[in-house]
Amino acid sequence: MVVIEMNPRVSRSSALASKATGFPIAKIAAKLAVGYTLDELRNDITRETPASFEPAIDYCVVKFPRWAFEKFPEADQTLTTQMKSVGEAMAIGRTFKEALQKAVRSLEQDRWGLVMDPPPADDEALRQKIRIPNAERCFAVAEGYRRGMTTQELFALSAIDPWFLENIREIVEFETVIASTGLRERRHA
Repeated sequence: MVVIEMNPRVSRSSALASKATGFPIAKIAAKLAVGYTLDELRNDITRETPASFEPAIDYCVVKFPRWAFEKFPEADQTLTTQMKSVGEAMAIGRTFKEALQKAVRSLEQDRWGLVMDPPPADDEALRQKIRIPNAERCFAVAEGYRRGMTTQELFALSAIDPWFLENIREIVEFETVIASTGLRERRHA
C-alpha cells in the first residue's frame, strides 16, 4: 500500500460522509485536533455511545466524481492522482446498485443508467476505455458486459475489484428484465 496524499483537514469527502451518516465529522475532528480521544467523546446521535462506536449501517452511500472533459476537449482525459473532477454526486440507497444508479442520475449528464452515448464501434476501442482510467470507464465496463465480456476479462483489463464488477454485471443483466417487462400504468381507485 502506498500513501499518495494525506491531509490533516476535513475534506470535501468528509462533508459528504457527514451528511450521509448524520455524524458530525468536522466537530469530532476539531476536538481530536485539540487533544481529545475518540473514547472520550460522546456520539451526538445516540448520546450514549462513544464517538469510537461503529453502528450497524443499513444503507450504502456512493460518491461519483463529475468530470467536465466536454468543456476541455484538449485536456488529457486519463485519470491519475491529479485532481480532475469538477465536483461529485452523492447518493444513498439500500444497496450499492441502487446508490450507484442514483449517483449516475445525479451527475446531470442526461444518463438514465450505465450507458455510453455513443458506445465505441469496435471491441478494441471499448477495451481501451476499460483499460485506461477515464471518465467513461464505469460505463464502458457495463458496455463490456452487454457485449458478452466476463467478470474475469473485465478484471484483467481494469483491475477493478470483482465485487464492483459483479454489481455492475447484475445491473446490466437486469436491464433486459426491465426492457421485456416495460412500464405498466398504475391505476388508483
